[in-house]
This record gives sequence, C-alpha cells and structure tokens, in this order.
Amino acid sequence: MAGSTLGTIFRITTWGESHGKAVGVVIDGCPAGLSLSEEDIQPFLNRRKPGQSIYSTPRSEEDAVELLSGTFEGKTTGTPISMIVYNKSQQSRDYSQIASCYRPGHADYTFDAKYGFRDYRGGGRSSGRETTARVAAGAVAVKILQQLGITFTTFTRSIGDIEIDDTRFDKEEIFRNKLYMPDAEAAARAGDYILEMTKAHDSVGGCVEARITGVPAGLGDTVFEKLDANLAKAIMSIGAVKCVEIGDGANVSRMTGSEDNDAFFFDEQGNLTKASNHAGGILGGMSDGSEIRLRAAFKATPSILKMQHTVNKDNENIEISIKGRHDPVIVPRAVVVVEAMAAITLLDSLLLNMSATMDGIHKFYAKD
Repeated sequence: MAGSTLGTIFRITTWGESHGKAVGVVIDGCPAGLSLSEEDIQPFLNRRKPGQSIYSTPRSEEDAVELLSGTFEGKTTGTPISMIVYNKSQQSRDYSQIASCYRPGHADYTFDAKYGFRDYRGGGRSSGRETTARVAAGAVAVKILQQLGITFTTFTRSIGDIEIDDTRFDKEEIFRNKLYMPDAEAAARAGDYILEMTKAHDSVGGCVEARITGVPAGLGDTVFEKLDANLAKAIMSIGAVKCVEIGDGANVSRMTGSEDNDAFFFDEQGNLTKASNHAGGILGGMSDGSEIRLRAAFKATPSILKMQHTVNKDNENIEISIKGRHDPVIVPRAVVVVEAMAAITLLDSLLLNMSATMDGIHKFYAKD
C-alpha cells in the first residue's frame, strides 16, 4: 500500500491497523540535538486516546508510547525515530456481523474495490486508530516549533450547529471541558445535544479550528507547493475531514475585493502588519507573518446503532445496525490530530525554506 508517508525533509511514515498488535510511526529528518523523551509525546496522545468521557468510545486504551530508536542520552541523533503504541483493547468479535457487507459512510466498499479484500475489524488502515501515530509524530514537530516561537491554539469550534461565540472566547476553557471548546456555554449545549443524539442511536459532526502564531513570512511556494495547499492536503488526509478552510474560507465567495483584501500598514514599532486577516495568514501560497487560521469540518461518525440500508457480497439489499464501541462524536479527540498534521506540515516547510536564498546558505556554511 502506497500513501503512508508524508513530508519532504521532516518525513513521517505511519504503520499498523486498528485491530493489529500495534500502531506506530517512523520519523526521518528530525534534526539532531533535540531533547526528546516519551514524556514529551504522552500528553499529546492522552488528548487523543479513547475512553476520556461520555462523549467518546468506551474502548479503553492507555496509548502508552515507546521510543524505539533515534535518541541517545535523551537527545535526538538525526537518525530515524521509531515510536510504537500497542493495541490492548481490541474486540474483533464486534465486527463479525459486518464481515460480508459494506458499512455506509466507511471505506469498506472502496477498500474492497481497490485491493480485493479488507480488514473488517474496525477498518484496518482506514480506521481512526491510525491517527495515534500521526499525533506521536506531531508532538515532536510541535516541540521543535515551540523552540522557534511558533505556538498553537487548537479547539472545537462547533458541534452540529452549535458554534462558539467569539465574544466569549476563553483559551483556558479549552482544557476545562471534555469537548475542548473555548466557550463554556456552547460546550454545555453541545454536550446535551450529543447525549440527545446518542439516545436516538445517532451521531454528530463538527468543526476544529487551529490558530497558529509566530510563523515567519515566506514559508511555502507559489505554484504546486503552496503552504495552504499542503496544509489542506495534510488535514484532508484525516479520515473524517470533508472540508478545510483557511482564513475566511468559503465566505470569501460572498465578499467584494475591498472587503476581502487585508490592508497593510506599519505599526508604532515600524513593523509591517495587516489591518485584518481575511487571508488567514497565507498570501499567494506563502505565509505572511500573521496568525494562520484554519478550520477542518468533520462528518458525523458513520458507525451508528440506527438501522441503515446497505448491501452484502451476495448482492442482496439488507439493513444493518452497527454494534460495538464507537464515538458518538469524534471531533473532541480530533482536535490534537489537526494540530499534529498542521505542525508536521509547517516544520517540513520551515526546513525546506532554509535553502530558499543564497544568504541563508551562506549564513549556515560561513566560516568564522
């Protein structure tokens, strides 16, 4: 299977299946000399792991990460970093009922059409379990970016049609509620809505937003390697994402040029800045130095108890109800996945940008 590798210099390859022995990631291209331990990775995995609340799957995984290679005496060596997370709470019997049919909204049919078989136990490689490996790699990228002054504020913007009110935005509130929403009132209403849909044997979707500050101007390129295009590809590669927006996103189609354009000016310190940020921090495919804002729209979890129509391999029309342990909403656990994919993409772009000018090369290789 191709397509399990992302990046050019900071390059990650994920491996493993939902109901296999483990999932993991190999990172190639991480600079040597970065202080790194399992304690740096684990907090990110804890944000993603199942069983955190009544809003997530009851599958109980500790998601304890093990660093297998790429470090010596607590620092990266510049060689490939390999990390593993063992699966300890699989219940493959839960999936025996759908072994011969295709679940609506899943990759069952398309996987079968491409490869002629599929791992029906949770979806195999197409399972959301694979994102565990992405988050582990993203934790490394975030640590490097933090040392460069680049920080992330990532949160749930909406659940269903319940959206946060930006006038009540409270960054500290993000980690006070299990939905990772920066608006306590919206979180309470969203929680009630999720429980209501769960009782109705249904599920809900939502939107994750990332605000990234400290990104220098000039990352990305103007044609096929646009920063926004690469961010969109990375975020869209998350299984349940159906739409990515940068800045004002789809709303720009309803604006005039004078409304959408971000005016430039020099502030009191003489720094070039913008009067607004409709572009979301990216112009012409390159970062402009202002805050990058992106949003990812997640569809509702397709595994639901409510009866659905489908077909089986005997060419029969049937009805199924998906049993097992499934998230009524995946958005809260996906917040850190969006952050990880954005961080991996930005770090790779930063490393690529080091060779963009002769001045940069001279600075790196100049002899005293």
